[in-house]
Amino acid sequence: MSDVALKYGDDISTDLIIAGKYTKTLNLQDLVDHAMEDIDPDFLSRVGDGAVLVAGKYFGCGSSREQAPVALKAAGIKVVLASSFARIFFRNAINIGLPIMECDTSSISDGDRIDFDIGTGTVTNVTTGAVIQAKPLPDNMVKILSAGGVVEYLKEQGSF
Repeated sequence: MSDVALKYGDDISTDLIIAGKYTKTLNLQDLVDHAMEDIDPDFLSRVGDGAVLVAGKYFGCGSSREQAPVALKAAGIKVVLASSFARIFFRNAINIGLPIMECDTSSISDGDRIDFDIGTGTVTNVTTGAVIQAKPLPDNMVKILSAGGVVEYLKEQGSF
């Protein structure tokens, strides 16, 4: 079943994803409650039972806080689609098991229905019928995402 697209612009920093003042907690619900609040006060209600976050270039720029992808995943984001990612956000997302796909997001509008397949790298805009090919992820990253993150992957492999 497809998920609704929540579309944002370019240069969405980790501070916009989760403000630094909320990163000093181990309470996951605190991160969820404040995710994206400075850019979209209705974010949590828009996510509902799950959504696809769509952005432009350089998503996750700024600090290396791991809480940014953790907050998005815990809030119900199924995948982040962006035309480019900050490298540290990219790696943190993979490590915690938040699927991310680098692709041309210009043809996706806020509210479109989206299907995605990490393995094949395809993004289907169900609303328009457009199929977008994402930049493929290396097999090891797909395996890490499939396991739910690097810790779960290492547990499965017996190396943790």
